[in-house]
Amino acid sequence: MTAPNELRLLPWSGPEGKPCYLSTDERGGYMSRLADNIEAAQLGTAAELLEQASETVSDRDVTLDEMRRLAKELSEALRDVLRVATSRGHLLAVSESGT
Repeated sequence: MTAPNELRLLPWSGPEGKPCYLSTDERGGYMSRLADNIEAAQLGTAAELLEQASETVSDRDVTLDEMRRLAKELSEALRDVLRVATSRGHLLAVSESGT
């Protein structure tokens, strides 16, 4: 097991939106790979939304409902990307301290 300060923040939330963490020495284990795959999907979704946002903002005929939906989706994607960045930043700090 990893030390408590080496827990990996997972890319999903638990009950009531609380963060989930993974404690394992096995970097290539099932849960680590699952988290990596979900993070990749979240980052891909964020990139697609960013492209969509650029197009939508340029569209003079966009409706208020479309803008609200886009803002909601961008907020969700930003939350996911922030979680990925926090998790990966922590992983980098742990790997650098072990060098």
